[in-house]
Formats: sequence, C-alpha cells, structure tokens
Amino acid sequence: MSEQLEGGDDIFHLTPVDVRRYDFGSAMRGYDRQRVDQFREQLAEELERLTRANGELEAKVRNFHEQLKHYRERDKAINEALVSAQQLREEVKEQAAREADLMRREAESAAQQIKDDAQRQVAQLQGEIEQLDRVRRAYLAQLRAIAERHIAEADALLQHPQG
Repeated sequence: MSEQLEGGDDIFHLTPVDVRRYDFGSAMRGYDRQRVDQFREQLAEELERLTRANGELEAKVRNFHEQLKHYRERDKAINEALVSAQQLREEVKEQAAREADLMRREAESAAQQIKDDAQRQVAQLQGEIEQLDRVRRAYLAQLRAIAERHIAEADALLQHPQG
C-alpha cells in the first residue's frame, strides 16, 4: 500500500489497486468477506472516479497556467512596444512629435485596456484555480472520511462480533 491508513492529518495516497489488493487477513469470526470485498470494490471505483476528476482538474490548472503565461508575454510585448514608441518620439521633429504623441496616447489607452483585461482574466483564472483546488481538497476529504468511517465500522465489527 502507498502509505499506512493511520496518518493523523497527513493526506495519504491510496490507489484503487491498493484497495483491491489489501489483505485484511482472516480470523475466527472475522469480517464478512463478501461485504469487505464489495466495500473494497466500491471504494476502488470511487478512487478511480476521483483520480479521473483530479486529473481533469489538473489539466485545467495547466491550461490556465499556459493562458496566464501567454497574457504575461503579451503584457511584456506591449510594454516593450510602448518604450520603443517613446524612443522614436524623441528622434522626430516637432510635427512628428505631435503625431507620435497622439499615437502614443492611443497606444497607451489600448495597452492599458489590454493590460486591464489581462489582469481581470488573470484574477479570474487564479480564482478558478483556487476553486479547483478547493474542490480537489473537498474530494480528498470526503474520500478520507468515507475510508475512515468504513475502517471504524470494520474495527467495531472485529471488537463486537455478531452471530
């Protein structure tokens, strides 16, 4: 098994294969093997579902990071273009300076709009990443609670066998 089931508040890594292969051992008046096998299969299926969901969430996070990188590169390119436009303005005559100033102001306005849009999108993506992380953590917490509840029930059955 990847880690021990007892781990305090640490997140343990339990795979569907671990669940299917785990040997609870046998003892006189032990577990109802059919119920344990059924539980193990249900738990393994849930782990597989959560693993797939987590993989999808991780793919979305990677995609969001790529988009964020793209927006940062665009912002850098816009800022570099603005610096070049300002240097060019210094070299032209007074008439050209007025035209360059007008173009510069328009470019700054457009650049600021693009930058503002990119920052809003970055903030939105970061919010979505945080939400995806919360969902992933909630799934893991639910899975842990299910596993711990079933372990507690199994322990109770061992301590108080019926029949």
